[in-house]
Amino acid sequence: MIPVIGVLDVSMLVVVTETVPPRLRGRLAIWLLEVRAGVYVGDVSRRIREMIWEQITVLAEEGNVVMAWATNTESGFDFITYGKNRRMPIDFDGLRLVRFLPEGES
Repeated sequence: MIPVIGVLDVSMLVVVTETVPPRLRGRLAIWLLEVRAGVYVGDVSRRIREMIWEQITVLAEEGNVVMAWATNTESGFDFITYGKNRRMPIDFDGLRLVRFLPEGES
């Protein structure tokens, strides 16, 4: 097989936002396609994904965000969250799962 030079290793990225400032939504729209209000998708490199997450942590203020991307794990994806939410990511024997907190404890 002939190696391809100059091709970036990209993966599918999904970002879902709730109650974030318009400037963050605009910043996300530079890199990703907004397919529904607050739902962004695209194919990006790891470097761009990390830059997007940095922008999210700086600009999200009191909002909450989840970012999920394709990877070569057991589940086929990984995700991280920002802000207060009843859904909390946990690690269970190497699998990323979501735990629900009781109402009022977010």
